[in-house]
Amino acid sequence: MSFIVIIPARLASTRLPDKPLADLGGKPMVVRVAERAALSGALRVTVATDHADIAAACRLHGIDVCMTRADHPSGTDRIAEVAQQLALPDEAVIVNVQGDEPLIAPELIAATAALVNAAVPMATAAHAIDRLDDLCNPNVVKVVLDRHGRALYFSRAPIPWDRDGFAAGRMEAVFSASRGVADHAPLRHVGLYAYRCDFLKAYPLLAPSPLEQIEALEQLRVLWHGLPIAVHVTPTAPTPGVDTPADLERVRAYFDGAIG
Repeated sequence: MSFIVIIPARLASTRLPDKPLADLGGKPMVVRVAERAALSGALRVTVATDHADIAAACRLHGIDVCMTRADHPSGTDRIAEVAQQLALPDEAVIVNVQGDEPLIAPELIAATAALVNAAVPMATAAHAIDRLDDLCNPNVVKVVLDRHGRALYFSRAPIPWDRDGFAAGRMEAVFSASRGVADHAPLRHVGLYAYRCDFLKAYPLLAPSPLEQIEALEQLRVLWHGLPIAVHVTPTAPTPGVDTPADLERVRAYFDGAIG
């Protein structure tokens, strides 16, 4: 299975200014992400950015980079521009690895890419939720699957909802029971995406969906237009990315320990 990794990276961040350039053991975060992605077996790893400082940092460390427009509404749109720039063939598989995932598992990237084919133009990942608080947290995106392992729906609400058990106030017991049943545990969506190139280039032309706007979940646009999304369910929760100063210190400690 051959695939290409493209890493969208913007300098602007409300919680962590200049996040892609944050130092992790002597290298910028975006470089660490690219190095991690290269371990997945990808044919090519490219950073997509609209900022000269990020491009310069990548080139300094030998990381391939493409400059893009600054007005893209999402990372998917930014990656679509890079696919056009590189003149990638329609059948190419492209994986969108977020630029704040310096500890992403290379095997997760490869497993997600392997689900993309002519009939299924997009894939993502998920893992079982092990805490009731996460099931009820709107910042934790959930996904439910059909029997073929394709997404039925993504939501910030707790799904699937056990009507009788939860309504009776037995949420903890019902949640604990559901985790022990194969193919029934609630799933947390992981923000990793793989696409066929022809779909990716057509994506910016798809009209936004009402569901996407209500839930603030971009992937619902794909389902709303009737296109399938395959989901790789990983047996373990991926290492969290970097969203906050506390996350940054946690990851810095990892790299300092690895180097030391």
